[in-house]
Amino acid sequence: MAFFKKRYQTGRDGLSTETMLQGARLITAAEPKNPVSEQFRTIRTNIDFASVAKGNVKTLLVSSALPSEGKSTLTANLAVVYAQQGKKVLLVDTDLRRPTVATTFGITDNHGLTNYLADAKSEVGSIIHHTRMNTLDVIVSGPVPPNPAELLASGRMTALIGDLRQQYDLVIFDVPPFLMVTDAQVLMSKMDGVAVVVSGGQTTKNALKRTAEMLKLSEAPVIGFIYNDRNRKKKSDNGYGYGYGYGYGYGDAK
Repeated sequence: MAFFKKRYQTGRDGLSTETMLQGARLITAAEPKNPVSEQFRTIRTNIDFASVAKGNVKTLLVSSALPSEGKSTLTANLAVVYAQQGKKVLLVDTDLRRPTVATTFGITDNHGLTNYLADAKSEVGSIIHHTRMNTLDVIVSGPVPPNPAELLASGRMTALIGDLRQQYDLVIFDVPPFLMVTDAQVLMSKMDGVAVVVSGGQTTKNALKRTAEMLKLSEAPVIGFIYNDRNRKKKSDNGYGYGYGYGYGYGDAK
């Protein structure tokens, strides 16, 4: 698995292309004793505690209000720390517009989710890629389709989620931001749990409020908000300074 130094790049739309081009930074794999890695393990523990009220959470959707708030880095590292715990984990790149999982895990075969959803004869095993961790598999996005939301809302996607629940202890879905497209909305009802990444100093109160309203109207099985405090910079050799916390409910969105 790759470990990438922090660089800033933007596309024509002004959005960061860092994780798309270089992959998410897998600090939990490269530096498991780093304090930031410990924060990811804390998030894992808090999600487990929050999941008690929801029952057995085997499918977890992770997204954010807007792009570039850290949800792909979080989902990748969260998948790693769950696998390090000994659980059989699958990370699914359902961000069919700005995919990152293939690059993060160094997978050059782009046969993935869109291939399976568009081909009724395709088998689940053909899109599952193994990583260097024995208990962590991934499904990459596949070719970017013209109709992402329609594919994710299909009956074939629903059946796939059911199949994956039977094969893995935990399936994590990296999904596009709530306020940008409808992809997350069409998947929420199919999930056991939903977690929202909130970026300190970047996520606005208005964006968070709109996201909370959307989740409430959709009756999404929200288990909490994950706070990504990018402003808490600490001097270190690896250039990391992220602090992660965990919160519940909609109180901050008022």
